[in-house]
Amino acid sequence: MANIEIYSTQSCPSCVRAKQLFSSKSVEYTEYLVDQDQEKFKEMKLRTNGARTVPQIFIDGEAIGGFDDLWALEKAGELDAKLAK
Repeated sequence: MANIEIYSTQSCPSCVRAKQLFSSKSVEYTEYLVDQDQEKFKEMKLRTNGARTVPQIFIDGEAIGGFDDLWALEKAGELDAKLAK
């Protein structure tokens, strides 16, 4: 199974949708709450070349982007292949 990382905040609706999508696929993920951990926020910005919005999603270290990007992969039928690696 792929290594999934989600940088999120507690009050982000798009973060909730991303986590729901992974849960619907029975995929485990690691969540970093950047509103509670400044170091994780700095780490997120470094890994994304300065992105400040959440969620920021990584699959096996590859930056996917936010929920819209994740949903685009799902609609294109490409997400399951990325998750199966």
